Amino acid sequence: MNKVCQPEKYKLVYEGGSGEIIEKKSRFIATVKPVASESEAYAFIESVKKKYWDARHNCHAFVIGMHQEITRCSDDGEPAGTAGKPMLDVLLGQNLHNTAVVVTRYFGGTLLGTGGLVRAYSKAVSEGLSESTIIEKIPGIRIQVTTDYTGIGKIQYIAAAMSLPILDCQYTDIVVMHVLTDFDSKNAFIKKVTEATSGSAILEELGNCYFAEVNGSTMIFDS
Repeated sequence: MNKVCQPEKYKLVYEGGSGEIIEKKSRFIATVKPVASESEAYAFIESVKKKYWDARHNCHAFVIGMHQEITRCSDDGEPAGTAGKPMLDVLLGQNLHNTAVVVTRYFGGTLLGTGGLVRAYSKAVSEGLSESTIIEKIPGIRIQVTTDYTGIGKIQYIAAAMSLPILDCQYTDIVVMHVLTDFDSKNAFIKKVTEATSGSAILEELGNCYFAEVNGSTMIFDS
């Protein structure tokens, strides 16, 4: 099989959520959303501003790109460095990609001070993320295994022992099975199957993909 250059795994928000904290009667509402581009991020920010049009502040931060190439943040009227940057630091600290967050503040009448604002905005983002579904996309390889009926049980056992999901099986005069493996397990899986079937199984790489555990199920992504 051809050697494949291994891409990187990365974390992102799969489903956004909303979380709220109260600090000295000020409400901080964090709204989180997955975004694929800068324009999509700004459209999301504008939609939150319209929703919370009567709030004093709608601060935002977002990070976009496989290598977090684009990062933006705004204090939206709060003292410089007390809102947007701490919010962005939380996203980067969790190593998230393609994620935007807006924290809406309804002023409660008590000044929080610089440190208090930093803590409140950071805490709000963490609360919003805790109410979101965060996944880690892992680079994988789809492997097609063609075998006779005497080999199917052995291959199923190997896949189960290595915790590799079998995507589907086609039964005719032979058995064609599609197995998903990560890059670290690929060579070991190929070796075990080859040894278990005395080389009779035919293994073929069908291409790269990403996969992630989402609510207890394995999901496949193209990128």
